[in-house]
Amino acid sequence: QLQLVESGGGLVQPGGSLRLSCAASGFTLDYYTVGWFRQAPGKAREGVSCISASDDSTVYADDVKGRFTISRDNAKNTVYLQMTSLKPEDTAVYFCNARDSGPNVYWGQGTQVTVSS
Repeated sequence: QLQLVESGGGLVQPGGSLRLSCAASGFTLDYYTVGWFRQAPGKAREGVSCISASDDSTVYADDVKGRFTISRDNAKNTVYLQMTSLKPEDTAVYFCNARDSGPNVYWGQGTQVTVSS
């Protein structure tokens, strides 16, 4: 079965850190560009960061630059999102997405991140 599974979300205080994981099964993630997206209640889904399949170059949304780091571990078939200096406005469901150069696109089910004191 081809799927992506996110994990690592939870409740954290402002200023805290979390590491999200996006694990693939049924396909090899290093051939895919992987992105992290988030959706807060009542808001549209937005892109947070992505890492390319070709050269592992990375892109970040302006409001997470310097705080979030995306990386991949090909041996574990997993992409991570390390989040530091978390703010209440980072509260959202975080999704990962994997796409290849063809028509294949996969989404995970999401993991909740809540930043609150």
